[in-house]
Amino acid sequence: MARRAAPEVNAGSMADIAFLLLIFFLVTTTIEVDSGIVSKLPPEVDEKTPPPPVKKKNIFQVLVNKDNQLLVEEELMELKDLTDAAVAFIDNGGGEGKSGCAYCEGERSPESSDNPKKAIVSLVNDRQATYNYYITVTNELVRAYTILRNRAATQRYGETYESMYARYKDTQEADKETPEYLELEKRLDVIRELYPRNLSEAEPQVAG
Repeated sequence: MARRAAPEVNAGSMADIAFLLLIFFLVTTTIEVDSGIVSKLPPEVDEKTPPPPVKKKNIFQVLVNKDNQLLVEEELMELKDLTDAAVAFIDNGGGEGKSGCAYCEGERSPESSDNPKKAIVSLVNDRQATYNYYITVTNELVRAYTILRNRAATQRYGETYESMYARYKDTQEADKETPEYLELEKRLDVIRELYPRNLSEAEPQVAG
């Protein structure tokens, strides 16, 4: 009596299913991406055209030493006081004439910054300082600019800079030519012009 041959399994459909599952997982899987600090690196130094010197009073010197101690203008400072100190410096408005600042609300001390456009926050970190502390200090300095931008935006447009920027980022590509989007972009540029983020990690050239 002849044996019956075992029925063959059609593996073609299994391969199709596996391929479809692979596509499904590739499309639906979310890949976490670590985001770093949004910061511009110092440009390469051109020895032929050195950067223009900056008045010492327009530089807010912040140093993190190897022991994770914060030195601001060569004096020890608690981290909790850094943001307020940076706000006071940036918004001082101590300049006269063309260097003045009509919208600043600071003390207008002639010994501090002329205006926010000239005020430079210089951050220098010792190589032995911890990365976490460096991030924390940077965040406090960035927060100072955010506070001032929020205030200016609220006074001019009735909402914070952060709220405006969130709407700007969430705008769909198809809506980026609308008058509303273009007006929002214009308003953000105005606030950035009032309080540019002059946060530098390069040693500034100090004028006498």
